[in-house]
Amino acid sequence: MRLVNGEETVCEKRSENRGRKARTGVEQTSPSPALDEAVQSSEPCIVRRPDGQKLRVLSVFGTRPEAIKMAPVITELQRTPEVESRVCVTAQHREMLDQVLELFDIRPDYDLDLMRKNQSLSQLSARVLTMLEPIFGEARPDWILVQGDTTTAALAALAAFYGRVKIGHIEAGLRSHNKWGPYPEEINRRVAGVVADLHFAPTESARRNLLVEGIHGSQIFVTGNTIIDALRLVQLRAWDPSPLRDAIQGLDPQRTKIIIVTAHRRENFGEPIIQICEALRRLANQYGDRVRFFYPVHRNPNISDPVHRLLSRIPNIILSDPLEYLPLVHLMKRSYLVLTDSGGIQEEAPALGIPALVLRDVTERPEAVASGNVRLVGTDPNRIVEEVSRLLDNRSEHKRMAQAANPYGDGHAAKRIVRALCMEKAPKTAPAPHQCPDLVGRVN
Repeated sequence: MRLVNGEETVCEKRSENRGRKARTGVEQTSPSPALDEAVQSSEPCIVRRPDGQKLRVLSVFGTRPEAIKMAPVITELQRTPEVESRVCVTAQHREMLDQVLELFDIRPDYDLDLMRKNQSLSQLSARVLTMLEPIFGEARPDWILVQGDTTTAALAALAAFYGRVKIGHIEAGLRSHNKWGPYPEEINRRVAGVVADLHFAPTESARRNLLVEGIHGSQIFVTGNTIIDALRLVQLRAWDPSPLRDAIQGLDPQRTKIIIVTAHRRENFGEPIIQICEALRRLANQYGDRVRFFYPVHRNPNISDPVHRLLSRIPNIILSDPLEYLPLVHLMKRSYLVLTDSGGIQEEAPALGIPALVLRDVTERPEAVASGNVRLVGTDPNRIVEEVSRLLDNRSEHKRMAQAANPYGDGHAAKRIVRALCMEKAPKTAPAPHQCPDLVGRVN
């Protein structure tokens, strides 16, 4: 934000997009033969608008999870010469967002800097709507891309609809079928789905949800989840292990198992987070130095206050500030088990072969539950203690969960998404020499 005549106004475009090297993950064959041709091609998609100008795509996001999942798509857009890619961040989460922007070398063209202490969802929503309108007028995008289920995603999609701009929804179709869980994400995702023009579903289950809701099959692409793309990118990066010193210092991996805990969602405010802490206290006492819990605590006082009050004096529970994404990934790779209420970790843990117990009663990601990677345990202390004990005491049960098939794709979702945009805008006659290959992930 900047001040003009003493009043806040939308910041100007920060800088011209700078050239960035394309980063690609390890190649993996897509299970769909026609998609193989698309994802294995080293040629960028060539697309021109009917007026011969570049396709203008504006990616809008505001939180760390969105940034992680959007980063591979932005990288792919930037390596596509006939696409003009711009980025707008709302900074719904300021500090945690900035960490990811730096990690993936994303330089926003627009930064709304909307984070305010203790702002309500209504206040945030109003600010997103009103502040995006002039940006859409200046950028004149052909497409707005939003990701997932945040307030930024829902309200950016709604603002684009009001401005008659086409909307692509990444990670579309996830449903818990319970509007209060996850809250407010379930309704945010539905709002984005109602107004979207293209739906990039990560799985077949998500595609079916969209079809049941009346979305025409021609608007749906099954792409895989971009979180797998992001994991492939960051595992190639050099990293500083010092943030993990407390977690791994003096640790004998043959004797002591690391268990990561992340719990921060709104539906776990109040009594649920107290129950989670009670379960952790009991497990820490029961297993002693056989386990070390590592809990990067969200800064929201609804979480941080009870967690520090109840757990800070237990020696084998390490409480830390939120970890940056790269150390978190490497810590997960060294962990025996994850306890989480996070949506993203429900996808990352299966990809890394780590069992995950989900501290929620419902999930909009049933695929990993069905495949065996993930188990819903809720917030009842007795149930949490029972399920964690089962995995600590029964190696074969742990092995079964760890070796279950990852249901979230092959790491080429971003390329499929950009190719789908190419197909939507490519000329119907006299195609360019490198016209995008057909995608069988598209449902007819």
